[in-house]
Amino acid sequence: MISNSVEETIGIGSRLAKRLKRGDCVALIGELGSGKTVFTKGIAKGLGVRDVRYINSPTFVIIKEYKGRIPLYHFDLYRVDKSTVLDSESFEEYFYGDGVAVIEWADKIRELLPKKYIEVRLSVAGESKRRIEIYGRP
Repeated sequence: MISNSVEETIGIGSRLAKRLKRGDCVALIGELGSGKTVFTKGIAKGLGVRDVRYINSPTFVIIKEYKGRIPLYHFDLYRVDKSTVLDSESFEEYFYGDGVAVIEWADKIRELLPKKYIEVRLSVAGESKRRIEIYGRP
């Protein structure tokens, strides 16, 4: 689908979130500026996070947690590279936990992702347009 604005991208994320359940994992893939964090704001909105204005990229801490009707675990792996040692056990507690894990730059840890996850590919389709492709359940 094509989003023509930030608001539409948030709306698409919010609609997806209404179908998510505890333990779901959403893998976001796309280049810088493709709308991954904006899409995450939409998921947060759909999960009942109170003030999505505070959802931002957790680039320096890797993960941020937000409370909603279902907790949101927001990962940003932009600064993770091949030389970074990742503790797969610490990821697993979020991937199979009580909330929904949303992972920006998920392609960097594809081998650590759960067997079943939702992949969202975002790409720039124009100045304010974004192409959003969703694969997997739901």
